Order: sequence, then C-alpha cells, then structure tokens
Amino acid sequence: MAEKIRCAHILVEKLTDAQQILERLKKGEDFAKLAAEKSIDGSRRRGGDLGWFGRGMMVKPFEQAAFNLQKGQISEIVKSEFGYHIIKRLE
Repeated sequence: MAEKIRCAHILVEKLTDAQQILERLKKGEDFAKLAAEKSIDGSRRRGGDLGWFGRGMMVKPFEQAAFNLQKGQISEIVKSEFGYHIIKRLE
C-alpha cells in the first residue's frame, strides 16, 4: 500500500505574509487558528487540514516538503504555483 500522510497548510499570496505567519508559529501561535485567519484556500474552514493524501496527489514542491516532515513538524516556506505554503504534518 502506498504511503499516505495527513497535513494541514496555510496558503498565502505574498512571501512577506508567509514570513510573518511563520514567525508567529515559531512563537507558539496555534496553526489551525492562523490557517483559519490567514489562508486563502478552502481548507481554512478546517484549520488548514487537507486530509490524507499520497504521493503524486499534490504539486511537486508541496509534496516533497510534506513527505520530509515528521509528525507535528512545521515546514519552512514552500513556494508553488499557488503561492506560499507553510505545511504542518498531522499524521
């Protein structure tokens, strides 16, 4: 069976926004709360939760970053064609 992981993300259009959000996360702010406030995609209603996915289901830069995270870990800023992501591995 192919490996599947569950992640949440915060997606923003500007690098400066992503940098500010990452700083707030590093200071201990709640990921889901920030996702609900700041993310520009539909997952914001679920605190950024994208559910379970396997390899090949997400854009390459996102997938590579997500699969390299440990459970509970938050990524650095990841750029894709959709904008700037900050990813948290949930399970």
